[in-house]
Amino acid sequence: YKEFSNDAQANEIAGNGYFDFWHAFWANEIDYERFYKTMPLQRALVTIADEFARPRIEAEISQRPFEHTIVNTEPKKLLNVVLVSIESFSAEFMAAFGNKQNITPATDKLATEGLLFTQLYATGTRTVRGLEALTLSVPPTPGHSIVKRPNNDNLFTIGEVFKESGYEPLYFYGGYSYFDNMNAFFSGNGYTVIDRTALKPDEIHFANIWGVADEDLFSLALRELDKRYAAGVKFFAHVMTTSNHRPFTYPESRIDIASKSGREGGVKYTDWAIGNFVERARTKPWFDNTLFIFVADHTHKGRGRQELPPENYHIPMIVYAPLHVKPGRVDTLASQIDVAPTLLGLLNFSYRSKFFGHDILREGQRHPRALMANYLTVGYYEQGRIVELKPNGRTRVVDAVTGREAPDDALSKELIDDTISYYQVASRAYRQGELRNRPAK
Repeated sequence: YKEFSNDAQANEIAGNGYFDFWHAFWANEIDYERFYKTMPLQRALVTIADEFARPRIEAEISQRPFEHTIVNTEPKKLLNVVLVSIESFSAEFMAAFGNKQNITPATDKLATEGLLFTQLYATGTRTVRGLEALTLSVPPTPGHSIVKRPNNDNLFTIGEVFKESGYEPLYFYGGYSYFDNMNAFFSGNGYTVIDRTALKPDEIHFANIWGVADEDLFSLALRELDKRYAAGVKFFAHVMTTSNHRPFTYPESRIDIASKSGREGGVKYTDWAIGNFVERARTKPWFDNTLFIFVADHTHKGRGRQELPPENYHIPMIVYAPLHVKPGRVDTLASQIDVAPTLLGLLNFSYRSKFFGHDILREGQRHPRALMANYLTVGYYEQGRIVELKPNGRTRVVDAVTGREAPDDALSKELIDDTISYYQVASRAYRQGELRNRPAK
């Protein structure tokens, strides 16, 4: 009701007070088209169509160029899947990326035995951003993650793709899943949500403000996956850890760093819990036919010398399935939104997609890029440059290494167009309900 005139200042005055306070509280988003640089919609749609190698002919460009059919000619692999998103697990913690502290021996072992993705970048600096990217494969549009926004049910998710093939999508969390709206988001999108309330008091070795120790979370996951296997149910399990978080407390005598002594202890305990989980899973009858993915939700850092320093978004990803995935390294620049399409590609799934991400091992080779954001600044990383889009229609292109302004040349102009297209089309798609899997209730 406040948008009664063409004068933006008059409209703001009309909405000032209770109206805007409650709107901000419930909406949890920033209107991209109002505050950020845009381009003619058809041009943005054509740019996104190019990202998926769709025809450029204007008559053939739909209003949803991100919606496309994935066709795999190889036989589908109906493996169980366990995706572990690891709290605040920066790439720089691992020896695989040059760390000398020996705080990730288990994940480094998995990295040598599995497929390590070395140039993957998180979309944000909070867990809900990571969950959004891994589940929905959408760019990190301005404001809060979709996980915390209204009308975020019945969306097209990786869980839905698995569900269509007879899997049960599960979400495991070591804390109380009402935190950060996780329960509402995942249950509203067809997942079975299982959190610390499923554990009896004598099943919890340790807990802090964030949740139970990671080892107890993994015990819960193993118990529930055993049940699904016994019932003949294929599972896609997304497991979200919590231990690598202040105050960095965990059970004593698990590692050689005392509890509550700092970040290195939190990292090493989480690493120990992951290694212990894999060894316990190895004894299960479902292990040989299960694909494991270990990926961080975000890093332990925020801003640096620039708005979106790439090293503060650099995360590891390991795909581990000894009988199905050969060890190796993938050095292609990629985004966290590419994880879901890549995982489905490894299993040779064919499906109708609404993902904005690429299969890193296929079309991602054609156009390597990454998307990242903080709360207000959204960005794009390609060819050694980072584009920053900010409120009031501001744009900036910087050198990814030095943080200095990049030349105002043809490359910068092209990257700005790509960036605007991703965020303008994604914001519009969510607002208009185009990311929904089926009509709203």
